[in-house]
Amino acid sequence: MNNLTKNIRLFFHGAYLSYIALFAWLRPAQYITTKLISPFVYMAFFVFLGKFASGNDDASFYVIGNAIQIVALSGIYGVSMSIDGDRWNGTLIYLFGAPANRLFLFIGRAFMHILDGILGIIISLILGVLIFRLDLSQTNFPALILTILVTTLSTSGMGLLLGCLGLMTRNVMFINNTVFFSLLVFSGANVPIETLPGWAQTISAALPLTRGIASARQAIVGASLPEVLPLLGGELLIGLIYIILGFTLFQWFERQAKQRGTLEAF
Repeated sequence: MNNLTKNIRLFFHGAYLSYIALFAWLRPAQYITTKLISPFVYMAFFVFLGKFASGNDDASFYVIGNAIQIVALSGIYGVSMSIDGDRWNGTLIYLFGAPANRLFLFIGRAFMHILDGILGIIISLILGVLIFRLDLSQTNFPALILTILVTTLSTSGMGLLLGCLGLMTRNVMFINNTVFFSLLVFSGANVPIETLPGWAQTISAALPLTRGIASARQAIVGASLPEVLPLLGGELLIGLIYIILGFTLFQWFERQAKQRGTLEAF
């Protein structure tokens, strides 16, 4: 029990410190501006582009899709850099040298970004209501809240995997950018999944966000919790798979780096 308490304390303390270390340069005004401008720009671009291309004045498809997809900023970039940042800042050797539970250290890197991602979705939905007239009058809020939580978790799972890939390459931002912009296309945020070719639908099924965005759209038009649970179950499973793959890769990298003496090599 005492060991569990230590691990829980390590989880939250490590999560907080890694988040502060990653964004030490960020001031409250800059943070607030980022949380407001980024979702507005993404939604405005795809709303006007989508309405022009489809000839449909209903912007809800693009507003909901991009409001949920904005979580990738925290889940992909934030989470991955919280892991890869230890290498660039020269603290990876201390992390691997500490006699701490690796699983708690690993998953803890995502905790603050999960909270940040949830906040980002909420702000995006509010902007959608205020600026793009998103109608939430029929929304099943318990289903929507659960959707936001599960989708944020699954996206952060991919971020953990990408962070471990970043330990093995010098250009993790290239990987992050490729995945982020792929999500804009293949997740259903801006292009209906059913209109994609077969190979693209296969990619879509293996990505986080795909089922979360579909669940959010259903919840906002009044779908019940049992109706969206299959989508959320699939979304959670995808996230767990990415977390397991990421942690496996994290352990493999630690073993290889210690054996080869390459903890500080780039």
